[in-house]
Amino acid sequence: MRRVLVLAIMALALPIAAWADGINLTNKFGSISISAAGISSHGSQLTKYNSITAAHGHSLGTVSFSTGACLTNCGNLNAGNSTFSDVGSSFVITGCCNSHIYHGVIFSGSFVGAVTWTLDAASTKGNRIFDLTGTIAGMLYNGRWVTGTTTQQFFTTAPQLGNGVAHIRMGNTHLVVPEPGTLGLLGTGLVGIAGMFRRKLLTT
Repeated sequence: MRRVLVLAIMALALPIAAWADGINLTNKFGSISISAAGISSHGSQLTKYNSITAAHGHSLGTVSFSTGACLTNCGNLNAGNSTFSDVGSSFVITGCCNSHIYHGVIFSGSFVGAVTWTLDAASTKGNRIFDLTGTIAGMLYNGRWVTGTTTQQFFTTAPQLGNGVAHIRMGNTHLVVPEPGTLGLLGTGLVGIAGMFRRKLLTT
């Protein structure tokens, strides 16, 4: 009886302890290249990982991403009313420089579905702020498959926009993991299986 009880506790507690509610990440700085062939980032720094914030002048790693080719309103990307394909896209988060986060590729995945490119604000001088928003999916460093969303905000001047360049103001990414309650059901199932095996042993 004691062995079954221990198995039940482990089956319920371990999966719940192994998962969190989610991972929230912030990235800043770096730039992007914009064209009808796609959007790709360069040199963006990971500045926050859940409650861990990088010290001033430092980073926790890097964030890089790219979309597929433009799908809609490709002839006027300046208007900020376009979508990009997820085909050939990527989204990679790499950690370093802090003992409380994983050193190496934290998340490796891609966009899922169309990626939206919208104009957030524009000035009379031609300066613009754009938002890139999309759903992402991929693998965490521990082998778990997760999904999430990301919104990347960019600033660009008229000359830079003419050359297909913008700078990353802020990126916010949220990775979702299964809820503990869902995993608790898995643990309950394992307890039931253990009970079945115990009854079988007692009746033989």
